[in-house]
Formats: sequence, structure tokens, C-alpha cells
Amino acid sequence: MSNNQTHQQILEAAFKLFAEHGIDKTSLAMIAAEVGITKPAIYYHFSSKEALIAFIFEETFRDYTFSHYFKLDEFTKENFQSLLIENGLKMLPQEEEEYSVLRVLNEFLLAVSRQDVYRQRLYDIEEDFLLGFTALMEKGVELGVVAPEKISAKAYVLALVIDNLSNFMLMGFKPDVREVWAEAVAGVLIRG
Repeated sequence: MSNNQTHQQILEAAFKLFAEHGIDKTSLAMIAAEVGITKPAIYYHFSSKEALIAFIFEETFRDYTFSHYFKLDEFTKENFQSLLIENGLKMLPQEEEEYSVLRVLNEFLLAVSRQDVYRQRLYDIEEDFLLGFTALMEKGVELGVVAPEKISAKAYVLALVIDNLSNFMLMGFKPDVREVWAEAVAGVLIRG
């Protein structure tokens, strides 16, 4: 097995175990056993469990940006509502394996209270989405589909609804995500 394969297997095993057992309860020995290597072999790839966690955090959230899901220049007056609904739904897990990303995200959210290193990064991610939704609402105003009042509140509504839909799904609730998200989107648009 090559070093690159082993590195990838360590990452996949750690991610899987973090989702199943939590970050705190997952040991390097558990990861090594999952991969079929010795615990010291992990140190060839990562200097510590904290380094492994930090790497997984950055890899997991590298593309988790507003602009990854929403391209402002694609929105027109005619497609604004439907594109906002469809792109928002892409943020939510569609298949069972995507739930592991939510579980690991939840683990990092729990770690926020214990480690400042993740607090700022998660804050930056949330701020990116809030600023993105704000810019999208401003574009909606320009297009005549969003009223100019309370733009910030509308951006918060969208961010809160999409975040909480994923949280409910993680807890085992099975909401009709399309219906809920479509209602949230309709609530920020000019009724016509």
C-alpha cells in the first residue's frame, strides 16, 4: 500500500469513526485498527490526533461556502425563486452517507465550546453564508422580487432555516425539506 493510499485510508477511517463515536471518543488506536496499520504508523502522516482533526476539518469544509452553492450571476427575475430553492436543497444531505458529514459537523460544533481554533473558522463559515444570503437578497431587490425592507432579517431567516433543517435531519426527523425550504424562500419574496 502506498503512502498516499494509507493517508487516504486514515482520513476515511477517522471521518467514519468521528461520525459514529464522536471526536473525543475516537482514538488513534481505533483509527489504526480500522485501517489495519499500527498506531505509530499514523504518526508518519499526522503528528498528533489534533493535527488529524484539523486536517479533516479543513478538508470537510473547504468547499462549504456560499459561492459553492449559490452563483449570484445565475439569478434572474424569472428563475430567482426556483434557483434559490434548488440550490438551497443541494446543501442538505440527499443520501445516507451524506449524513456523516452532518454528524462530523456537529462534532466540530461541540468542539467549539472547548477549542478556539474551530470557533473562529465556524464563525467565518456562518458569516460567509449570512453575507452571501444578504447579497442575494440585495440582488433580489435589484431584480424586483425582494422588498427592500429588512434585508438582513431575510438573510438570517434563510440561513437559520437551512441550518435547522440539517439539524432536524441529523436528529432523525424527516421533514419535507423541499416544502419547508420553499416556504422559507417564499417568505422572503414579494408576494405577487
